[in-house]
Amino acid sequence: MQAKKRFIILLWLIVLFILIMCLLKTTRKPDSLLHLTYSIDDVENLPSFIDDWQQNLEVGRPPAAKTYEARQQIPYHTSHRKTNKLCRMETCFDSSRCENDFRVFVYPLSELESSGLMTSTRSVLYQKMLDIIVESRYYTDEYTKACVFVIAIDTLDRDPLSPDYLRNIPVKMQRLRHWNGGRNHVIFNLYSGSWPDYNEDDLGFHTGDAILAKASMSVTNMRPGFDISFPLFHKKHPERGGEPGFVRSNTYPITKNYKLAFKGKRYVLGIGSETRNSIFHLHNGKDIIVVTTCKHGKNWKDAQDERCDVDNTLYEKYDYGSLLKNSTFCLVPRGRRLGSYRFLEALQAGCIPVLLSNNWALPFDEVIDWNKAVIWADERLLFQVPEVIHSISETKLFALRQQTQILWEQYFNTIEKIVFTTFEIIKERLPKFQSRDGIVWNTSPGALVSQNSYTEYLNFNLPFNYHLLGKQPSPNFTVVIFSQHNSLNSPLYRLVRNIAASKYLTQIIINSCAENNGKSGYQNIAGVQILISSGNGCRRFEPLPFIKTEAVLSLDDDVVLTTDEIDFAFHVWQSFPDRIVGFPARSHYWDNSKDSWLYTSKWTNEYSIILTGAAFYHQYYNTLYTKWLSPLLIKTVEQSHNCEDILMNFLVSHVTRRPPIKVSQRKHYKEQANNGMPKSPWNDPDHFMQRQTCLNTFVMLFGYMPLLQSSVRFDPILFKDPVSNFRKKYKQIELVSN
Repeated sequence: MQAKKRFIILLWLIVLFILIMCLLKTTRKPDSLLHLTYSIDDVENLPSFIDDWQQNLEVGRPPAAKTYEARQQIPYHTSHRKTNKLCRMETCFDSSRCENDFRVFVYPLSELESSGLMTSTRSVLYQKMLDIIVESRYYTDEYTKACVFVIAIDTLDRDPLSPDYLRNIPVKMQRLRHWNGGRNHVIFNLYSGSWPDYNEDDLGFHTGDAILAKASMSVTNMRPGFDISFPLFHKKHPERGGEPGFVRSNTYPITKNYKLAFKGKRYVLGIGSETRNSIFHLHNGKDIIVVTTCKHGKNWKDAQDERCDVDNTLYEKYDYGSLLKNSTFCLVPRGRRLGSYRFLEALQAGCIPVLLSNNWALPFDEVIDWNKAVIWADERLLFQVPEVIHSISETKLFALRQQTQILWEQYFNTIEKIVFTTFEIIKERLPKFQSRDGIVWNTSPGALVSQNSYTEYLNFNLPFNYHLLGKQPSPNFTVVIFSQHNSLNSPLYRLVRNIAASKYLTQIIINSCAENNGKSGYQNIAGVQILISSGNGCRRFEPLPFIKTEAVLSLDDDVVLTTDEIDFAFHVWQSFPDRIVGFPARSHYWDNSKDSWLYTSKWTNEYSIILTGAAFYHQYYNTLYTKWLSPLLIKTVEQSHNCEDILMNFLVSHVTRRPPIKVSQRKHYKEQANNGMPKSPWNDPDHFMQRQTCLNTFVMLFGYMPLLQSSVRFDPILFKDPVSNFRKKYKQIELVSN
């Protein structure tokens, strides 16, 4: 009987529960209203699926080469999210804006100030970056022609505790006229997040579809093929010019005084302390020097532990600069963030970095093969580091150290190179532009001086790549005679006859600066068919489409050279295709009393300039001169109507870091003005002073003096030896009068 009562009570409870549920269902809000009750934080905290390329990543090792296929995602506007995690170039970048050229638009300051966006000043470092872009070949002041946009709002330091932190950026971003959810924008960032977690995604504003060029990026949070890992560098990093690496030539011994060294901060607590608190175990006081200090921050004494006094005392015994220069390996542990200033400092010093920063995406890892320059260690396997570094052969040590110098000098020693490398990486991702081979990126002089259009035309036969490809320059040359005269005088006829006698000649082109109504065509001069090119604005180094050979012999129309001199100079150039090889030499020197560089034409044992009025060079330098140099440099030449030959020497020495080469003992290589012959414009009294002014202007714009002194002169074998003249190949050279 009691069992029956219990069953009836249970049945009534079930019926009551069903009635309550039905009542609640009729009073529920519509789905659309419920959707509005979700907060942004709810969306951000939802679980996400990890791409398969991330699942296969080995922690503590660099990411593998980008072999994943592009994910085709449906584009949508995501301004409500801080970062669109699904962005790829195919979905969040409008490549149609880059069909004509790769140009960068920087928001003008006047527009930002008038709209009230620039109530706060920019940091000195960010202003340097903007100045570099505005003065570069990438810049355009017309947003309709822009492929990439750079905001003038300082986003470098997004640590709220920093004095450079800029507030109210979200409001400023939304008022930018061309923001468009961040599409085609590049945002530069060095620091993000703050104490205590230093969240790398916390920039304090919504980046949306913008490309992040960001330091201390992790592989797992970096959007592959879209974001760019950016190097962390000091506020005093050089804007242009830059310091060279510390390694000079093939320095020995390969193994230095210390095998491994580190001197830096030790974090007693907080993020990054796990690694920094453990590395003291590696110190042995002999070949491994690892010293840390607790003295950093205002309240370091409040957090110090029992080991701090010993650490601080040991820390003072060693000089940081001395350790860098005298160590084979330099330990680069993570700091509060994954990146560290020490990384670039070790590269410059030629001290092979040993990285203790698991999951760090190294700077520009999309194009740089870091396995050739650094050693990866694992934070979890700290005690294996000594065994790893002692197992590396001297041959590999030498190769690693060489590569640190190449990467430092080609991509990291100036802010200008860092910014330009960022743009070149984005440029290579676009369908219109050809990607450069990894060999080009990872060998000197690097990809920044390898123009896509030219390399496609000549199959990467650049003047500095022949040894990499196992090739030789072509066995012929083209002569380009630069003429400022209307008449074809007798010296030109003699010059053409001597040139035409060379068996290596392909074609003679007269680049006419005289008024010719812009007409071009062939003429017969001294029995030789010559192409007359005019209408190029009187530019000596215009990349003429008629030039089909790699070697170009640049001549003035009043030059006096024999056939033997021309042939011998060409043979020398074939051995040094990356240099300027020629006859008239000049030099530069520093004058302390005038605090400036001076230009001299005096005949001395040293020279640094070969005038292009009579010189061989690779035709690729015409492309670099017109399309790669800063517009300010070209403008200086055009305004002075002078100095283009000095600028070409600056360019070649800057790219190769080698001096030009002089051939033959001839001092005077031009016809003297007589017999009614028109006076050369290079004989103008103001000519010399203009060139001296140009020299110092070029140094200012390059950021340093690239010209290098040389005392080498090449002469033929048996030159002036007391043997029969019949045994000598170049018989006319000894007959040339100085």
